[in-house]
Amino acid sequence: MKKRPLILVTNDDGITAPGIRTLIDVMNQIGDVVVLAPDGPQSGMGHAVTINETLYCNKIKIDDGPQIEYKSSGTPADCVKLAVSEIMKRKPDLCVSGINHGSNSSINVIYSGTMSAAVEAGVEGIPAIGFSLLDYSWNANFEPLREFIKKIALNVLKNGLPDGVVLNVNFPNSGTFKGVKICRQARANWVEEFDKRVNPQGREYYWLTGKFTNMDAGEDTDERALEQNYISVVPVQFDLTAHHFIQKLNTWNLNE
Repeated sequence: MKKRPLILVTNDDGITAPGIRTLIDVMNQIGDVVVLAPDGPQSGMGHAVTINETLYCNKIKIDDGPQIEYKSSGTPADCVKLAVSEIMKRKPDLCVSGINHGSNSSINVIYSGTMSAAVEAGVEGIPAIGFSLLDYSWNANFEPLREFIKKIALNVLKNGLPDGVVLNVNFPNSGTFKGVKICRQARANWVEEFDKRVNPQGREYYWLTGKFTNMDAGEDTDERALEQNYISVVPVQFDLTAHHFIQKLNTWNLNE
């Protein structure tokens, strides 16, 4: 009998979030599941790792599924590192992160704890996927995503991913989808605003707010696909070298 794949599941919304509970259930249909996720929300943590604080990791049981579960005081990237180095008996065949409550399309991939967990798995040589739904509600409806998540995960297990590449998958906030589109990351950014206030002790503090601005009119972007009610799939690489600029940079007189 063929051995079932070993799958690591994590997220950044915390181990009790409905998104990860759905993802765990779907992955149980595919392989043997180990969950290691933050014990509370870690959204926007990016690829932060815990260096100056103690890390805790405890076995936990949340529902009746066959998965083995752990919660950690660490960040999403910490969770992947702990799972691979300390918890799992062998390297997993797949790592899936999410399902995130909210978008991780375009520039959001930089800030996302969900995607940073997937990227960390990629760094470890593990095929990895980050899944996100464009609905920030805790009670978001994840049911329509199930068949697509399963299909994408099975394709990654069958076909593999190139070294240094992970998948960023975003679902529009819709009960039905037109299909899946392979996309590039849209050129966009957040225009920040800081709401300045004063506490009762007279100390100034700030709340970060902002507006997402898409500056990319391309038809092949993740933002455009999501606007048209398609699921966007972007292959993300974590080699940040601007290879196209190396030749030009070599013309600078940096050694004189």
